[in-house]
Amino acid sequence: MNIHSPDLDCAPSREEAEAALALLRQWAGRASDDEIVALDPAVGTLMPGSFPARAYPALSRAYPEDFVADPAYRATLPDLQNGPASLIRGAKQLIQHVGISNFRLPIRYRTRDAGEITLETSVTGTVSLEAEKKGINMSRIMRSFYAHAEKDFSFAVVEHALDDYKRDLGSFDARIMMRFSFPVRIASLRSGLSGWQYYDIALELVDVAGVRKRFMHLDYVYSSTCPCSLELSEHARMTRGQLATPHSQRSVARLSVELVGPKCLWFEDMIELAREGVPTETQVMVKREDEQAFAELNAANPIFVEDAARLFCEALRGDARIGDFRVVASHQESLHSHDAISLLTEGETFAAASLDPNLFQTLIHAR
Repeated sequence: MNIHSPDLDCAPSREEAEAALALLRQWAGRASDDEIVALDPAVGTLMPGSFPARAYPALSRAYPEDFVADPAYRATLPDLQNGPASLIRGAKQLIQHVGISNFRLPIRYRTRDAGEITLETSVTGTVSLEAEKKGINMSRIMRSFYAHAEKDFSFAVVEHALDDYKRDLGSFDARIMMRFSFPVRIASLRSGLSGWQYYDIALELVDVAGVRKRFMHLDYVYSSTCPCSLELSEHARMTRGQLATPHSQRSVARLSVELVGPKCLWFEDMIELAREGVPTETQVMVKREDEQAFAELNAANPIFVEDAARLFCEALRGDARIGDFRVVASHQESLHSHDAISLLTEGETFAAASLDPNLFQTLIHAR
């Protein structure tokens, strides 16, 4: 049988294309799905009213446990995040922070009083993204951090991790924040008992335009007795013989400090500075004599939320290891249906014209 082979270098005319399409449809109308797939799955889409599944290849539904993604295969994988600027959706604008938040891993920390300690740590890592870049490979941030996570913590170790992912991601600015709950054994006021107090601490390393800054954030939980309520209660006792109780409430201050100079500000140092400013820290182990002592301690240190901000400021300002700082305080009132709040900043680092609308809500410690 002689088969005429047309000159494939010549562009077919529309009439020839229509004739070929009609022939292909005629064949596909009598062919099985397997025959269509064997020829070309796209042929199924040419059938009038064809079901999409007919055009789809027969795929394996068993997980290929023995498949190995070798370098040659990985080179074929699509990478949209590193695609051209034409793939950008929205404005071609610099993004100051893009990355991952709250990936967890155990990190070893050095402490002033207890040697080395391993704590579950929540890490947030971000980089800047240039206007002409589509996106970043976020897994590289994790890989960079894991490469250094087995070492004892220091800001030098974090700086190495930050260097790595700045280089891997080709970014100008970068930030790492590590959050954890730091345990300290605290003695009761009079009974001789002790218990574990847990402090929410965050460490932050920021690199902007090649300038690096280190920060520590501490949430300090304390009791605040209202000075006005204390005086009114005493007035009722003295003038009318009426027993009255001043109101006090659980309160939280978030102290954020820039770390400066060569000397280390230990976690324990930061906690002691907070306690120096406001000594009425909430207690862990309490017997009756401790409860009475705590009432006396509160009566000796009644404070408004304005007082709290200034007392913390006084304590922080006196430490040479601290540069700029911010104090955010929330007295979660037992008298009022609202909270009393204050915010104080020292230096330009923490000054801001606008505040996160949920800032003070994050100071509620429910546990």
